[in-house]
Amino acid sequence: MSDIPRNLRYTKDHEWARLEADGTVVVGITAHAVDNLGDVTVVGLPAVGARFSAGDSFGTVDSVKAVSELYAPLDGDVVAINERLNDAPELVNTSCYGDGWMIQIRPADPRALDGLLDADQYEAHLKSE
Repeated sequence: MSDIPRNLRYTKDHEWARLEADGTVVVGITAHAVDNLGDVTVVGLPAVGARFSAGDSFGTVDSVKAVSELYAPLDGDVVAINERLNDAPELVNTSCYGDGWMIQIRPADPRALDGLLDADQYEAHLKSE
């Protein structure tokens, strides 16, 4: 089982979310998702200012195996995207919890983060799949 960072929250769709000091939330995909995708070749991200509800598709990841949807973990507005992924989508493979982050959102309700899975719950979810 991949290392699951304890400081993040997770969705059952294998996105992670990290609360920043300014109240925004950085979102990416988990190592489990990356392992299943294989080499990422293209990442399609929304425009800054886009608004999403939890569970909405906010983009896609193309890999050598498939094209996969990305899902918003929370309701909110996109305040930043990782533009480095345009020229270096492989950052998702090499640093999915670091340089391979995808979007930063300002959540409509910051408390909604508490409704996502913690590391232990996510690990249990992976074992049940």
